[in-house]
Amino acid sequence: MGLEVYVLGTGGMMPLPHRFLTSTLVRSEGELFLFDCGEGTQVALKKAGVRWKSINVILISHTHADHITGLPGMIMLSSQVDRQQPLYLIGPPRLKEFFESMKLSLEMYVNYEVIVNEIRNPAEPQVVFENERLFIKSFPLNHTRVCVGYTLEEKMRPGVFYPNKAKELGVPLGPLWNKLQHGQSVVNENGQLVQPEQVLGPPRRGRKFAYVTDTAPNDGIVEAIQGADLLLCEGMFLKEHEIDALEKKHLMGIQAAQIAKEAQVAQMGLIHYSPRNTERDLKILLKECQDIFEPTFLARDGQFINLPNLEEDS
Repeated sequence: MGLEVYVLGTGGMMPLPHRFLTSTLVRSEGELFLFDCGEGTQVALKKAGVRWKSINVILISHTHADHITGLPGMIMLSSQVDRQQPLYLIGPPRLKEFFESMKLSLEMYVNYEVIVNEIRNPAEPQVVFENERLFIKSFPLNHTRVCVGYTLEEKMRPGVFYPNKAKELGVPLGPLWNKLQHGQSVVNENGQLVQPEQVLGPPRRGRKFAYVTDTAPNDGIVEAIQGADLLLCEGMFLKEHEIDALEKKHLMGIQAAQIAKEAQVAQMGLIHYSPRNTERDLKILLKECQDIFEPTFLARDGQFINLPNLEEDS
């Protein structure tokens, strides 16, 4: 399995009947990671038909309302199911203050552990979450409030397993094969040690997902997202709205395209559209971007994007 990306909403500033606020769900081997949680995220999840009750981590880019006001409903709704594992909330400073204040003022009933991890120095790129399979990094953006982008990257995976080689080396089918596939040495039927590299191809890299929204151009973005298999990046303004983009510290589509090109990402989906952008405007936005970075597409609410595992040596 690869990474599964669900674009829940693509709107900025305020939700529209046909465009929810920007939010994205990423699934990796059954684990769910939610990037931003604006008003209406629950509805977007329902429409997408995603079994989201076991969301493991919610990552917030910044504490502007259109990226965070869906949290109360999400946290309260999760109390209606039998949840055993903790929920991690990760984001810039003041996230914990927001969580504690809403919990107090709404007298929220929460029957599971919520762990709030504020990024201590959001001006520095850093690992904010890690397990045995993947890690998530934050990196600074340049907005009117402290804001970060994120990359989710799977760790290197063992190479392709060759059953014929295992048989030739006297390793019987069964649990020993599983150990070899997971990088463990085993002893064969003749008492000889068999190393994983004897039956596996070269290690394979995992997929990389990048999420960038609410920022003016920032030199560090290109390095952080380098080589991503998918970049979801705000393209809030058309080229003709350059003054607005400058004043509000948002990206024009052409700036997002230049970032994607320099970072050599495989593809870029535009998100966080200005509410003023009609369908006609979005087509213009796409054309402006594709003139710079051809593998650009307009991300749509409810869109599913599968990033299959790379099998370089298969």
